Amino acid sequence: MIRRCGEKPTSSCDVFLGSLGLELAQQNEITRLAVRAAQLMLAWGAESELVEDVGQRLGVALGVESVELSISSTSLVLTTLYKQRCVTTTRRLRDHGLNMDMVCEVQRVCVMAEKGLLDLDQVGRKLRQLKPKTWNRWLVVAIIGPSCGSFAYLFGADDTAVMLTVLAACLGMVVRQQLAKGHFNLLINWAATAFVTTLVARLAAMVWPTPDADVAMAAAVLMLVPGFPLLNAIADMVKGHYNVGLARWGQATLMTASAAIGITLAMQLTGMGWI
Repeated sequence: MIRRCGEKPTSSCDVFLGSLGLELAQQNEITRLAVRAAQLMLAWGAESELVEDVGQRLGVALGVESVELSISSTSLVLTTLYKQRCVTTTRRLRDHGLNMDMVCEVQRVCVMAEKGLLDLDQVGRKLRQLKPKTWNRWLVVAIIGPSCGSFAYLFGADDTAVMLTVLAACLGMVVRQQLAKGHFNLLINWAATAFVTTLVARLAAMVWPTPDADVAMAAAVLMLVPGFPLLNAIADMVKGHYNVGLARWGQATLMTASAAIGITLAMQLTGMGWI
């Protein structure tokens, strides 16, 4: 091969990669963006089938031929393929809680890339700019209290028991938020919140006696039911993602057990038990 004066030497590997149409650096970036999108969706509570679908669609939309994604309970392994050239990357999963707004935003980026509205750089910028939207903490407390009170009312509790439920649920939610702000372990958070909520309900029932005190205690801790993790676990296992599904089921079971421990400790402390 003849090289002109001043021209940098070119290896046979560079010639081969350049002939493929998609540069290796571009494929590396596509791989990073696809796995980042999948990582964000899993971290914010999306089911595994949806995560796999979005990761594959985003990679193909950005220019690779196919995307293979393997999801486990603690990590992601993603491989992009372009003309017999594979690039593989691994990411560790960190749970951030539940936020369907973040899941929808990642899906929106994927759809825009498929329609050609976003190029490679724009997709990367969009994903980096995503930030979770959170409700005002006192607004959440104001919503949780009446919600648990509504359950008590549906269970047939009288007005006094409903008010006790609202009080206990509001205070319990404040404890839960403070522990989450301090980055305490989720299981400790659940146990402490259940303990405080049940204790407040029982002590309040001693001050304002009501025959439905047991209903108030049961309804006040319904905010700790891990409904979404259980639904995701079932959905994952039904769709063949047994590894992630069983991990989510185990996490939900531990959360339920932690809440039960907190409730039991509060009952033992007050010496009242179930009426």
